Amino acid sequence: MDTNRPSVIAIDGRSGAGKSTLALELATLLRVHRPVALFHLEDLYPGWDGLTAGIEAYVTDVLAPLRSGRRARWHPWDWEADAPGAERTTAPAPLVIIEGVGAGASAARTHLDALLWVQVEGTDRKARALARDGEAYAPHWDRWAAQEEAWLATDDVRGAADVTVFNRADGAAPPDALAALLALPQLAGLLRPEAEAAAGQRIHSRRIDCTHPDPVPGLVEALYAGSEHLVVLDSSNHPAPGTADPFRNGHSMLADASGRGSTVFEHGAGRSTISRGCATASVPGAFFDWLDRTWGGTTEASDPDTGSGFDLGWMGWLGYELKRETGGSDVPAAAIPGADAALISPARGVLVDHSRGCVWALSRGTAGSAAWFARVTDAVAALRTSPATRPAFVPPGPVFDSADPRDRYLAKVVSAQQAIHAGDSYEVCLTTRLGATVPRAALDPWLLYRRMRTSSPAPFAHFIRFGSTVVASTSPERFVSLDDRGWMRAEPIKGTRPRGADPVADAALAAELAASPKDRAENIMIVDLLRNDLVRSSDPATLSVPRLCAIETYATVHQMVSTIVARLRPGASRAEAIALAFPPGSMTGAPKISTMSILDRLEDGRARGIYAGAVGYFSHTGAADLAVVIRTLVLRDDGAGNWDLGLSVGGAITADSDPAEEWDEVRTKARGVLDALGSVFPD
Repeated sequence: MDTNRPSVIAIDGRSGAGKSTLALELATLLRVHRPVALFHLEDLYPGWDGLTAGIEAYVTDVLAPLRSGRRARWHPWDWEADAPGAERTTAPAPLVIIEGVGAGASAARTHLDALLWVQVEGTDRKARALARDGEAYAPHWDRWAAQEEAWLATDDVRGAADVTVFNRADGAAPPDALAALLALPQLAGLLRPEAEAAAGQRIHSRRIDCTHPDPVPGLVEALYAGSEHLVVLDSSNHPAPGTADPFRNGHSMLADASGRGSTVFEHGAGRSTISRGCATASVPGAFFDWLDRTWGGTTEASDPDTGSGFDLGWMGWLGYELKRETGGSDVPAAAIPGADAALISPARGVLVDHSRGCVWALSRGTAGSAAWFARVTDAVAALRTSPATRPAFVPPGPVFDSADPRDRYLAKVVSAQQAIHAGDSYEVCLTTRLGATVPRAALDPWLLYRRMRTSSPAPFAHFIRFGSTVVASTSPERFVSLDDRGWMRAEPIKGTRPRGADPVADAALAAELAASPKDRAENIMIVDLLRNDLVRSSDPATLSVPRLCAIETYATVHQMVSTIVARLRPGASRAEAIALAFPPGSMTGAPKISTMSILDRLEDGRARGIYAGAVGYFSHTGAADLAVVIRTLVLRDDGAGNWDLGLSVGGAITADSDPAEEWDEVRTKARGVLDALGSVFPD
């Protein structure tokens, strides 16, 4: 963009939407850091039938010269004389804001840096317009409104808008609109001072002692009941306080998007929507490009330091189909259930420190922090009289069907081995999907998750409610973590055995897994893949594998786990480091790119969606921690009173795989979720 040319923001919307007030207040906010010129189109319309002519005059006489840095010369309309008035001029400024019906017309859009559309319900618009302009406008309302509708029928201004503002006239529109404008990359240079001020807000916190052995369920129910956008990152297998491993299960994080200043993010079909309060920005482009601009590892101060890398930031999921940005194929958007990525940036949250037996209440900025700290303190105090309980359920549970019955899955295993023998892969992580439909009234997702976390506790369990989608997971696997000093840590799982019926049988199964050449080969192949993924953004001298083919035991399975660590090169992009490792190699196989193509074919082009992607956080400190989405039930409201349930499971296929044993492994991995539902694996 020409830095000597003024930036132009247009504010459009039907009459009575509150465009003039929003423009004035937004100009006031923006004038803190630069001069702003403000132009009202109502001064230019030539009479009550002059919308079309006014738009033409606006583009030619006002917008084009101001955009080029020249003084605009124009004639206002003399409403008493019903004729053009004396010529006026408008000087350019570094930022020009133009508001009025037609400000974002198609002929104008090539001259604009950003377009805001202001939306209000029809009855409210008329009342507002008449209250502002008095009875002089009343006889002409319908006449003018008809012109607006005729024009909008041929010009989709709202669809072209970069930002949509639902103006409730409660004072929230100007700051929310400014926050949405900060999300637009084309305004990044212009609004850098505002962006730096927003990023510089200190994270305040209060430490609250907590003796309850499992505070997460009670805190969620006390603080977040009914939240539309909720993220719970739950180390549900934590041991007693003082013994938790800070690298694995030392902390749980809880937050929603209800606090003032919280942001909701969705990405799909190559476009991101970023919503703050009543304003939503629409930004085309790749997800990881957005993440690099928005997160980027900028360190913010925390007061005091919680001892954790988590200080709010962004929380949620990255779906497997983001592989289109990292070398995989592009699954058609219509085939993808839900958003490719869904995140919240909460203004407040809770960090449960299992290792130190305390809870941290977190708040960005000072506004409302005292009230939030008091709420969290009260919720922790109430836990003393709330004993831990396991929610009951009445079987039988939902009846599932399988996208791949046994014979079909076994045939796909053989096809995967044929690809391996052909040299196209050496490990293929094949998956299938179980599905069911159940009335919404028959299944409470939160109570289901509580049963899952009780029967199958895990270090990277999570519960996410994002509008009509719910994710309930007992994932035991870390994808990758990144601390504020740049150290990355990946912990892939490959190799599974069921728990035994008694201690002797259980120990034998664990020993069998530890000694299995086939499972060790699976694991080491993925370790090699992840070493390559991490070293692409790290200092090779720091790359190491401190744990190789170790056995971890969970409620329903034994797992083989390895650990790879490396440190980012100085100046390396943190978002790019995540992208270079995505999707998790333990869910693709190796080599990653060619194997993903094989999986697209073997899985019948079926989008994995959230499954096989990642869930976690990108903190303001520059830290991140992401889990692999496995052992996960995805629930979607079908809009007809039902939950659509999806449970995806699979395993790694090698040249030595026994197809029947691979099928047994699929059944084993599904057991924890199905047991919590009271369901059985489909025949």
